Amino acid sequence: MDTAIDLLVHPRWLIPVVPENITLEQHSLAVHDGRIIDILPQSEARARYRADSNYELPAHALIPGLVNLHTHAAMTLMRGLSDDLPLERWLNDVIWPTESRHVSPAFVRDGTLLAAHEMLRGGITTCNDMYFFPDDAAQAFAETGMRAVVGLIVVNFPSAWASDTDDCLRKGLAVRDTWRGHPLISFAIAPHSPYAVPDAGLERTACLAAELDLPIHIHVHETVGEINESLAAFGVRPLARLERLGLLGPNLIAVHAVHPDETDLALLARHGCSVAHCPVSNMKLASGIAPVPAMLRHGINVGLGSDGAASNNRLDLFQEMRQASLLAKVSSLDASVVPAHAALSMATLGGARALGLDAMIGSLEIGKRADLCAVAFDTPLTAPCFNPISHLIHVCDRQQVSHVWVDGVIRVQNGKSLLQISDSELLALASLWQTKHV
Repeated sequence: MDTAIDLLVHPRWLIPVVPENITLEQHSLAVHDGRIIDILPQSEARARYRADSNYELPAHALIPGLVNLHTHAAMTLMRGLSDDLPLERWLNDVIWPTESRHVSPAFVRDGTLLAAHEMLRGGITTCNDMYFFPDDAAQAFAETGMRAVVGLIVVNFPSAWASDTDDCLRKGLAVRDTWRGHPLISFAIAPHSPYAVPDAGLERTACLAAELDLPIHIHVHETVGEINESLAAFGVRPLARLERLGLLGPNLIAVHAVHPDETDLALLARHGCSVAHCPVSNMKLASGIAPVPAMLRHGINVGLGSDGAASNNRLDLFQEMRQASLLAKVSSLDASVVPAHAALSMATLGGARALGLDAMIGSLEIGKRADLCAVAFDTPLTAPCFNPISHLIHVCDRQQVSHVWVDGVIRVQNGKSLLQISDSELLALASLWQTKHV
């Protein structure tokens, strides 16, 4: 007798990520109550289960939902505001002055709605965000049905959100208390960078993260200038300072990490830290090429991030996967490093592991939540296909994402967003804020 369930998906290829480099052909994935309950041959699935929703995807690859390990979602409203500047000038001359004029709860909500739409449409089901007004960001993510780790930003300068480090932490923890228990929204403590937070604030961050079991989300070793300034001010490189203050551990996500030396890499490995690799943003701001092959040799967990749309200018993990693979090869002069399956793993399980969510998401395994992405291989642009994992990295782009589920709920269907807010409403919001910028 067949069993009643919520959802059956029947793709041409099912790529579970675990075990690595495995592709299952003509297999189905069964979902009930938001959880993957079975993966089995399609003929058996059709006999064993009676689903409320069936999706026939005969020319598609089904993969885990992508995990964007670092972004500033609200900054989508500053997309393309300033190009062709190095990080320091970009921040000091353009971004921070613009934020001082415009950042508000409405700015964060509207920008996050726009970003969540873009990410979901591109197969990203989870993001790790860092920005001001985290309550408004959380509301926007929850409204779109996207899974999000919302950063409780910590900086030691006054902003529209808070006056200093202590005020950031006090307000941020109150936001976390408000959202406790939400099925899709969780939190990280997000000190912006070592140079933006004094020792006392970083020590308090370490204590709170340990006490509350939260990830620490921080930009570090992004530029050579940042390292030189740390040496001049503190006598040590930024990662060594973070170790001294107690921040290094399995919950630390080192964003960018473009310029670690061997000692830095050994520190990250010894403490079990993760790296959020943002190859496109690193290239666009001319920050450099992160030594990902060396990180992998040290056993460091690496995930992929888009950074914000102000410095990328896309929230597109297909782009990040391709560039992560190609940059690793050209920088090491070794064509074998970061093969396609490794890039896909970075964009899924690597990000989930960094966030402490790998028991829940990041791979297609029985018992995990049904965060899913289907990619269509149904045009001459993708033919022929000898290896669908290779195609995902080196051929496909986000326009080929056809279906997206978060927690078993369909959010994109046949390439169309199913969000409550329409495309025309999103365009109106973007136009409103563009008018305010000029």
